[in-house]
This record gives sequence, structure tokens and C-alpha cells, in this order.
Amino acid sequence: MTASLDVLVVGAGPTGLALAAQLRAHQSRFRIVDRSHDRVRESRALAVQPRTLEALAGFGVTDRLVARGNPAMGLRLHLNRRTVSVPLFDIEPADTPYPFLLFLSQAETESVLGEHLAARGVPIERGTELVRLEQRGRQVSCRLRRRDGVEETVAARYVVGCDGAHSTVRAQAHIDFEGYAYPQTFLLADLDVAGLEPGAAHSYMTGAGMLFFFPLGRPAPWRMLAMRPSDAPDGEVTLPLLREIAVRYGARRLELRDPVWMTDFRLHNRGAVRYRSGSCFLAGDAAHIHSPAGGQGMNIGIQDALNLGWKIALVCRGAAPEELLETYGIERAPVGRGVRRFTDRAFVIGTSPHPALRLARARLAPHVAPLAVRAAPLRRRIFRAVSELGIHYRRSPASTAGTRPPRRGPRAGDRLPDLPHGLQARIAAPGWHLLLAGPPHLWPDQRLAPLLTGRADLITVHRLGDRSPWPDVAQGLVRPDGHLGYVARGAQLEGLRAYLARWLPMGPA
Repeated sequence: MTASLDVLVVGAGPTGLALAAQLRAHQSRFRIVDRSHDRVRESRALAVQPRTLEALAGFGVTDRLVARGNPAMGLRLHLNRRTVSVPLFDIEPADTPYPFLLFLSQAETESVLGEHLAARGVPIERGTELVRLEQRGRQVSCRLRRRDGVEETVAARYVVGCDGAHSTVRAQAHIDFEGYAYPQTFLLADLDVAGLEPGAAHSYMTGAGMLFFFPLGRPAPWRMLAMRPSDAPDGEVTLPLLREIAVRYGARRLELRDPVWMTDFRLHNRGAVRYRSGSCFLAGDAAHIHSPAGGQGMNIGIQDALNLGWKIALVCRGAAPEELLETYGIERAPVGRGVRRFTDRAFVIGTSPHPALRLARARLAPHVAPLAVRAAPLRRRIFRAVSELGIHYRRSPASTAGTRPPRRGPRAGDRLPDLPHGLQARIAAPGWHLLLAGPPHLWPDQRLAPLLTGRADLITVHRLGDRSPWPDVAQGLVRPDGHLGYVARGAQLEGLRAYLARWLPMGPA
């Protein structure tokens, strides 16, 4: 048996790579393995949401993602003989540095994260499969098989399954995966399309269903997504079939050509009944799968990883209690359930063969859509939901409001907004960040020293003065995932002292 690890990460898709990046930032002892011999080369997941870009900024990869992607700002709804322009994220929210939806191939996302890990000496062990795991007390014995057939046994304190919908970790940990499959079959293709306005996403809505084209760039200019008509023949996906479907769904003037990749697939809506079993955790598609409506899947998977990684790292270092790990499922399972509900409703509206919904798509949508897109409050609400900026953990045990919460501004459990502009960049370094608002003389070093004893390498102090997200004298402790663990108004530190005693009771061992 090889030397014991803190964490074995199973699966090197975006979720596993993000988890590895955070574990590396916190100097954990870990390995990351994947049964596939190579990273994906197809686009698969496509949209990177503003919250994900914020969450990854601390690793220095966000600028590279944005440089490789397409920050599309518009959607064109093609409704019978009418085209309606829908601004995407035109609300220009002041509280994020990334007020746009980034269209970027999953292959490119994985490439950027992989390059980040390689530059820090983290090997991705591809062609290595988890065969069996067994929990033994405080450790998990994991049997790995390499591509050459050689097997080894690895001991890890924790195992995180980032290994997708058919997760071996989930099966070996005996965690049920409940839900259902949708009856429809869908087609995906990365290809070139003549006749589409660049710089926007396009949706063709008919009674029969919906057809989408998303700006991609690489490995092809466009991603096509469509439902296979019920009377279309099963079998291999071909360019003539895609052309036939495009005509049927109202895209008669488009010329589809030069496909790079084509496939068909079924969609499921399923979720793990729990995100943890003993020392085994689930994240990403291993914990929840759903329709691609709203571009949520890869994003909440990455955010699962970034919620869990720092907690495991601190527990393994002896800086945080085991109880902290219980907050992972408490915080992330409601997010997974919410996304499954949201995507299911959107999916049914867009694809159901029910006569009422077919009529709504064909006859009512051309009249209702132009009115709906003019309603700024509605667009603002949709932006907060789709961008994932509104996700919070206010009901988590690890979110505590002081006895005098601030009158305005972010609350305990909220993500820290980028207000004033540049605040997120200021606290991007790994670790906890203590934000102190109000005159600097209220926060002398001697008052803070007892709080930092044994924790100096875990907490960075920022005296914000009046350049603060709160209008009052206030204090806020930002967790390593960018959410506020503690918030209080005033300069009294007793509440903060109690919070630290519970969640960071001592420095690293």
C-alpha cells in the first residue's frame, strides 16, 4: 500500500480539476485519477456563469478562460416569421466583475485548469480507474488499476467522487441516485453554420420543439442542440439528418457544414440522496444530473468542488473540526435540488408534446416574448437565477450573523459582492479574509492579535475604511470559497471570537 493521502480525487473533468486546484492551493496531499486516457476534445458543457468565473479568479485562470471564450451578450429568438432580440445579462450588475455569460467549450475549460495544475506540479493520472473502495475506520482503502493492468492500493483519509453520472464512488459508497429519464432523444453537434448572426445565441421555437445554436469558436464556430423528432429514424447522427431537423424547426435559410463532432444522448433528472457517506463525498454530475437548460451543470459542479475542497483541507491540517464537513451537504444539496427543479420546468416548457404547450410555443410565444424582454425587473430576476450570483448559505451552521447585523449590505452566507469595485480581487488569495469597515483606529493590531494567534497563516486582515460593502462600522469574515461566514455591525469582537473558536479553533497542526 502506498503512503496515505489526505484526498483521492476520482474524476478529472471540470469538477475534479477545480477541486484539485483548491487542494493544491491549500497544500493538501492528494492524487487525481481518471479512467479516460485523455481529456475531452468535444465541447459538451458550454456556458461558464459569472459566479463560476468569480470563484475561479483566485487561482488566476479566469482571465485565460475569458480570453479563450465568447462573452455573448444577446439571444435571438426565431419565432415563426419573427425574430426577437433578447439581451443576455444587459442589466450590467455592479456587484460582479463578469456581467456576462461566457460561451466556452468544456474542452477549453479543462485545458486551462489542466495547465494550471501542471504548472504547479500536479500530475493528472489518466487511464487510472478506481476498482474498489472500502472504508476502514478513519481511512478509505482504494484499489486502483492503471491502463497497463497494474493495480495498487491507496489509503486516503477522504475520497471525492467527481466521476460523473455513472460514478463508481457513488456506487461503492452505496448512495442511491434517484430520479428519472426524459423520453426524448437529443442531438448535439459542433459545426459551422452559414447564415447565423455572429456574437449571439439563437433559438428556433416551434410547436414540435426547440433548436439552439450557441457561439463556440473552438473546436467549431457553433454548437447545435436539438430534439430528435419522434418520427425521425434512430441510428447514427449524420449531417443530412441535422439539416433535415434544422429545416423542420424553422431554420430553412441556414447552411450546416463541416461538423467536427456529432452525437445523440438521453437526458436524466437525478440526484444523490446524500452527498456524503462516511469518508466519501460526491460532487458535480456524480451528485446531480439534469437537462442543460440555463447552462447550470458544469458550473454547480465546479462550485460543489470549491465549497468542499477548503473544508477537507483545513480538517486534514487539524485547523478545523470534522463538523465543518457536515456543512457541505447542508449547503450544496439545496442548490442541486433547486437546479434540478428549475431545469426540469424549462425543459418541459420547451419540449413537451402536450397540445397546450405546443400551442403556446407556436402561437403565443411570438406575441408574449417581445413584451417579456422589455421588462427589466424580469430580466434582472432571470439574471440572478441563471448567473448563480444569488446562491447563498444563510441557513448553514457555518453562517452566523452577529447580535447586531448590518442594516444593509451582504449578510452571513451570501457571496461577497464586488462592491466597491475591485474588492473581490483584493481578497482573491486562498484562505480566510477578515474585512473591517470603519475608521482604522477602531481596529488596532493589539485588538486583533488574540483572534489571529495560531491562525495568522489562515486569515488575512483588510481594513477597508469607508470603501466597504456595508454602510456602517462592520466586520465580515470571508470563507475561502468567497462566501461570508460571519457578519456583524459595530466594533465588538466577541461574536467573531466565538465563531472562530467553533470553526477555526486552532492553527494548523
